[in-house]
Amino acid sequence: MKRYMVETVSIFRHRYVVEAKESDHACDEVVCGKETLKEFSQYHVDENIWSVSELEDDQEYLEMFDMDNEYLKEWNNEKKFSFVNKINYEE
Repeated sequence: MKRYMVETVSIFRHRYVVEAKESDHACDEVVCGKETLKEFSQYHVDENIWSVSELEDDQEYLEMFDMDNEYLKEWNNEKKFSFVNKINYEE
């Protein structure tokens, strides 16, 4: 079986309630002060496929795994390959 890297983009709708003198100030606070804001709610709108590409071999998979998950570089290869999703065509 081949391996494919499927990249997606998820879209969320976030809501914040901000007390401010003007709507522009509320918007600025959301854009500039996001790390201190309390989120009112969120809703997952959609997930879209951004790209798909075939991985050439195990080495390419491992290189991408280490690049995207630098903090997991010390894991052994068996554990890294446990993130490969397999389609069971016999079901």
